Amino acid sequence: MPVDFTAIDFETANSSGASACSVGLVKVRDGREVDRLYTLLQPPFPYDEFNEWNVRIHGITPQMVVGAATWATFLPEFRAFAEDDWLVAHNAGFDMGVIQKASEAFAVDVPEHAYLCSLQVARKTYHLDSYRLPSAALAAGFDDFSHHNALDDAAACAAIVVHAAARHEVSDLAALARRSAVRPGALGARTSREQAASHGPMALQ
Repeated sequence: MPVDFTAIDFETANSSGASACSVGLVKVRDGREVDRLYTLLQPPFPYDEFNEWNVRIHGITPQMVVGAATWATFLPEFRAFAEDDWLVAHNAGFDMGVIQKASEAFAVDVPEHAYLCSLQVARKTYHLDSYRLPSAALAAGFDDFSHHNALDDAAACAAIVVHAAARHEVSDLAALARRSAVRPGALGARTSREQAASHGPMALQ
């Protein structure tokens, strides 16, 4: 179905959401991927220690992010790319938490977006043994990607949402949320207030 949104995925240096070390973004228009954006990010002190386990998962080392953009310097590019889109992410609470905490760490305004969790949508769309990103993406016909590469993971997430929208026969993410009985979330104070006013507090994650 012709849905529009931006998919997003972060990798972090450690357990703190403020420690984003890479981000991938995929823009979808009319149900098709039309643009991609990826960058390494330099986490701010004191959230810049790279945990060995995290490095083992995503392969990003401290040396790789030296001189990279910070979340604060990347934010204008993020805003220009995502525009007023709904955001989607797999286990969206994590990725939206990264945006929230990284913004707070740099004392910048949190971007305003409605968002939807593709993990929750997948649970209401497919019958799978596992709803981890590789399994859900395979159910959506998307299986050739490098898991824990932020850009590849964002593309996989986008594929799930496009496929789910077609399954549920909807043409926007608000309708997909309603049809799949998944509560949308809100990022930023203004969007949170608007969603609460439109749907009541139970509409928010």
